Amino acid sequence: MTSAVWPTRLVDGDVLLRPMKLRDQRTWREVNLRNRDWLRPWEATVPPPGPAGPVARRPTYRQMVRHLRAEAGAGRMFPFVIEYRGRLAGQLTVAGITWGSMCSAHIGYWVDAAVAGRGVMPTAVALAVDHCFRTAGLHRVEVCIRPENGPSRRVVEKLGFRQEGLRPRYLHIDGDWRDHLVFALTVEDVPEGLLTRWHRSRSGLEYK
Repeated sequence: MTSAVWPTRLVDGDVLLRPMKLRDQRTWREVNLRNRDWLRPWEATVPPPGPAGPVARRPTYRQMVRHLRAEAGAGRMFPFVIEYRGRLAGQLTVAGITWGSMCSAHIGYWVDAAVAGRGVMPTAVALAVDHCFRTAGLHRVEVCIRPENGPSRRVVEKLGFRQEGLRPRYLHIDGDWRDHLVFALTVEDVPEGLLTRWHRSRSGLEYK
């Protein structure tokens, strides 16, 4: 990948996406721990091992960052932290990047409850989608969300993602296999760019 694709910084107003760093550990832990109750129902968990399987353990912060860096270097992921007004406020990861005839990826994210409702996450997702389409050359981006996760659903609804269906028992979350709704955009859906469309919607104009 070229440096224009990764590593990169994406910014719009008070919202910045940048690569995660090892020195973010203390701040990332503080924000993540403070939001445990807010995030627990929506975060992926490790399922119990099968009869002959090893016991999987959650990675340490350093292991997580090294894994994300390796995946990014291989062109399979764009892992960002989200800053809002100069402070770490969440995380957004473009993962499952597939090239060739598919040119697709999916996005996962979380945000500090203290800044929820300020447009931080829709702006971050719009920045990431535009990067995927306009810089990386992907064709399709998905976001998969538990039906019960109202805040995350509002993010993709505000951005005009298309709801495409249900994936039963799609991910292991909060101790069990959970259904997920699939939301998607292709590059043809946002010829003007998703960030432009988001700004237009915030100004009270309808999507074209």
